[in-house]
Amino acid sequence: MSLKFTHKDIEFNIGETVKVQYKIKEKDKERLQAFDGIIMAITGRGDNLTFLVVKKATDGISVERIFPVNSPWIDSIKKIRSPKHKVRRSKLYFLRKERARSL
Repeated sequence: MSLKFTHKDIEFNIGETVKVQYKIKEKDKERLQAFDGIIMAITGRGDNLTFLVVKKATDGISVERIFPVNSPWIDSIKKIRSPKHKVRRSKLYFLRKERARSL
C-alpha cells in the first residue's frame, strides 16, 4: 500500500485532484486528451505502480480510469488541488457512493 508516488520529480498523494494528459492514437495521428479527477488509490510497487483516478460526470455518474505511472502514453500529470483535510486512508473507495460525494 502506497500513499504517494512521484512522476517527473513531482510527488502526488491520495485525495489530490489531478489532470492527466495522455496520448490517444487514432490511425496515424496522435493527440492529447485530458482526464481530471481525484486520485482514489495507488497500487503496486516499482515498475508496476498504478493509480486510480475517478472523475464525476453528469447525473451523478462517475468514471474511473487506471493509469500506470511509468507508461509512455502519459504526457504529463498536473496537480490541481490538494485535499482540504489530511487523508487518513490508503484507498478512498468510499467516494464511489453518491452520498459521500454530496457532502
